[in-house]
Amino acid sequence: MDHKNLAKTGVLLPAIGLGTWQYKAGIEPLRTGISLGAGFIDTAESYGTEEVIGQAIQGIRKNIFLATKVSPRHFRRADLIASAEASLKRLRTDYIDLYQLHWPNYTVPIEETMGAMEELVDNGKVRFIGVSNFFVSDLKRAQKAMSKHKVVSNQVRYNLIDRTIESGLLDYCQQWNITVIAHSPLANEFSLIGAEDRKQVINKIAQARTKTPAQIAINWCISKKGLVTIPKASSVKHVKENCEAADFQLSPEELRLLNQEINYRCRGSVELYLRQIARKGLQYMGKNQ
Repeated sequence: MDHKNLAKTGVLLPAIGLGTWQYKAGIEPLRTGISLGAGFIDTAESYGTEEVIGQAIQGIRKNIFLATKVSPRHFRRADLIASAEASLKRLRTDYIDLYQLHWPNYTVPIEETMGAMEELVDNGKVRFIGVSNFFVSDLKRAQKAMSKHKVVSNQVRYNLIDRTIESGLLDYCQQWNITVIAHSPLANEFSLIGAEDRKQVINKIAQARTKTPAQIAINWCISKKGLVTIPKASSVKHVKENCEAADFQLSPEELRLLNQEINYRCRGSVELYLRQIARKGLQYMGKNQ
């Protein structure tokens, strides 16, 4: 398994980890992934998967880089501390490697939230602080609010047909040494990627390399500097397939074909701004928390 630096922490992350959103497959696929080198497991308090992960990592905790997320409705200091403690109990561990803010919450002062995150680090409950689904402006606010520690990662959607982070966020994270954790590298369903590959570029590259189309799509993701990915797999077979996507390197010509021949979406700054305004409005109305 290839590894990449987590920001400037000195920690190396597997290029391919284990995502657990809507995961219902038990501990065996997780244990298989860990045995294959994918010892980076991501979850969230809202996923309902912290308990099964806690079971899967028993006896091997020291070999795992464990990440979870706190929901926006818990961004007040007392709520955030309580959420971290609850996650620790469900995960059956005494520390979280990476604790992430799941979405921005514009109704809570970012200084209060980041102060609570730093408090968790100072108390040894959390090793590193990350965010998820943050735009560049959100990242800047979070960075400015930090007094002792740094934001080391931003978890966002990224795949062959959704390249929105290429409109500025990816460059910003690379410039500031913030690791990008790409979720949904195979989209919600891999068939959605295939539908946008009118010239069958992925299949042709897969056949030439004796790989699967999904492995080509995942490898395209991890070809980016400072980016790791966390595909979900609900079977031992799919976990093995995902992990084997890290044992080769796409050529410049293959990358060019994948970049140019597949139809994709890349939201621009105006659309991103409007989406941010909409989220703010919903939160101030007490919704979308």
